Amino acid sequence: MFKVVRNTNRIQPLVKKRFSDLGFKERDHIQEWLVYQPDALGEELLIIQKEFDGFDDTRERLDLLALDKKGNLVVIENKLDDSGRDVVWQSLKYTAYVSSLKKIQIIEIYQDYLNRYEGGGVASEKVCEFLEIDDIDPAVLNSGNSQRIMLIAARFRKEVTATVLWLISRGIVIQCFKITPYSMEKEVLIDIDQIIPPPEASDYMIGISSKDNEEATSQGIQKERHQIRVDFWAYLLDIFKEKGVELYANVNTTKDHWLNAGSGLSGCPYTLVFGKTESRVELNFLRTSTAWNKWMFDRFYQSKSEIENKLGMALEWKRLDNKKSSKISISHQFDGFDKKNWPKIAEWMADIVVKIKNVMQPFLEKYGKEIKSVQFEDTIDNEEDNANELDSLSSQPV
Repeated sequence: MFKVVRNTNRIQPLVKKRFSDLGFKERDHIQEWLVYQPDALGEELLIIQKEFDGFDDTRERLDLLALDKKGNLVVIENKLDDSGRDVVWQSLKYTAYVSSLKKIQIIEIYQDYLNRYEGGGVASEKVCEFLEIDDIDPAVLNSGNSQRIMLIAARFRKEVTATVLWLISRGIVIQCFKITPYSMEKEVLIDIDQIIPPPEASDYMIGISSKDNEEATSQGIQKERHQIRVDFWAYLLDIFKEKGVELYANVNTTKDHWLNAGSGLSGCPYTLVFGKTESRVELNFLRTSTAWNKWMFDRFYQSKSEIENKLGMALEWKRLDNKKSSKISISHQFDGFDKKNWPKIAEWMADIVVKIKNVMQPFLEKYGKEIKSVQFEDTIDNEEDNANELDSLSSQPV
């Protein structure tokens, strides 16, 4: 690594150092750097525990446990100046230990981390935010053999790199990162470089692994959940037909956990959400224009008291400032995967969606007329062209 000296138009080599010579320690320094800057490893990671020792019949501790954007567990092992001989065996043991963790256990582990190190917070909500989903229910965490390993050290021994390459050839997702400190006057610079597999090969290998995990999931847990959802929506639509709820008369069943029906204003569907622990009825604002969605939500929010008085119930108002969409919803706790509860869920959804529509529709018509005169810089939609495209909204996530 070199420093550019502008006044002489030369480059000056930086002095390569050892962490031990600089007084840095594995746990106090390298580990903490990665806790607060996990994307230094080349991707977005959510650290869910450090010094994790939740293993039966052993006092061993893994350095860092994380989730990646696909919900896979990532075991991160840090070494100082030398990888040592046993780092691969050590990381494989830890990965085997965490491979059996269930979603509820992962959430509990992360909640403990938040309480101990981050001053609190709701683990399930933070996981949803990280995975960019609305509900923890359909999320698949730690699926099958999807666990990953990251090894960090300033120097890797040949027996370590040879073993890592062999494991990669057998389908184990494992990466080696070389971390090198340099001194520059009074400053210390850190270079973190993925050396195994090379980044250009890594994308291909991770892609193959993700494809295998996706197929395994779809054939297992997801396949079962998809069938439950299809069966529930079929049951619900029959109940709606019997009760004369016409809003969803032209909507088909789906394997998704949500079902949309047009409101008459493009981009604002009435949405039903069916989950394992919760069901919801929502009015969504889903235009491609963030400004359009927020304007519409804000107009509804100004009438919050009037709307809730007419409904006779409180609603959840979610502007979602960090997202493009916004929503107004009401939820109820049900064990949705127990078919004995389906009559109660269907009764509740039928009652609520009719009330929501009756109260919200005049406001939609009013604000829909008002917004035509408002110009938004990020508007892509053309209201006239999209007026008859309500069915396309059923393909958008909620």
